This record gives sequence, structure tokens and C-alpha cells, in this order.
Amino acid sequence: MAGGQMESDKKPKQYTRPRGQGVRAIGDLMPEIGRTAFRRFGFVQSSVVTRWPEIVGPRHAQVCSPEAIRFPPGEKAEGILHLVVAPAHAPLIQQVVPEIIERVNRFFGYRAVARVKLRQGAVNPVQADKPAKPPPSLKPIPLELGDSLRDIGDPELRTVLESLARSLDEQDRSKT
Repeated sequence: MAGGQMESDKKPKQYTRPRGQGVRAIGDLMPEIGRTAFRRFGFVQSSVVTRWPEIVGPRHAQVCSPEAIRFPPGEKAEGILHLVVAPAHAPLIQQVVPEIIERVNRFFGYRAVARVKLRQGAVNPVQADKPAKPPPSLKPIPLELGDSLRDIGDPELRTVLESLARSLDEQDRSKT
């Protein structure tokens, strides 16, 4: 009987719903959602798909697109890149496969792809055009920084540095 009384004295734990880390912006969730979808279809890194025209060039991106990257079990190297190629362009793409392998591996930074498998099919051409640049800011660049930024040859880097200089200048002005 003593054992029966002890069991009845114990109360079952009440279920509490595990809480997350509070409210999160949808923009924070999107990379996780996209990453899951891309991994399901064989892409460890979704940027291979989104940056395909940069990797292989706009001409080849119009006639072929990546379908999946399959790695040997338990590894993330020496994989097989599966490409969908427009039927008329398959012989051309087959001739440039070594160059595509080299470019994809350069993109990853290691020997991620060892072979390429081609499948003929309809290719939806990716827009190889660069997205529209935002208009330049009308706020002036501080004089002491303006001359040094003009010597930078890369326009994208120069724009980023100009934006940084403007924000630093605004912070200094707000403090005083």
C-alpha cells in the first residue's frame, strides 16, 4: 500500500510549449527556408543557382542550368554536378565541361565537383543582367575623404566606401 500511495502523490508534469527566441523578421527566416529547399534538391549552397551566370558566364547560363550536386555519402567534395542543357547546345557544353568544373570549384574554393552529368531538357534562361543599381546618394561626401575615394578603380567598392564615409560623417555630426 505504501507504494500505491506514493504513486498517487506524484503529479504529472504539465506540458509547457517550448518558446522560441521571440519574434523574428521574415527576412531572417528566408535563408533557412531556402537552404532547406535547395538541400532537398541536392544543393548545399544555394548561391550556385542564384549566381550561375557569374560562375559560367552569361552565354553558357542561357543554355544550361544547374539541377543538383550529388556528393559521395558522408563527404562534401568530389561531387557530381547535374546540368540541364538545351538539346541543341549539348555538344558545345560537353566540350566546355572541364572549364565549368574549374569555375564551380573556384567558386566553392575547394574541389567540390569532380564530374558533370548532362541532361537534355528545357532551360529557363536566367537573367544575366545585373540588377538595377540604386541611385547615388545626393548627400555630399566629406571633403577630406572625397579625393582619396576617386582613386579607387572598382566602382562597386567605391560606392560602398562612399556610403560608409557618409554614415560615419552623419554619426559624427549627430554626436556634436
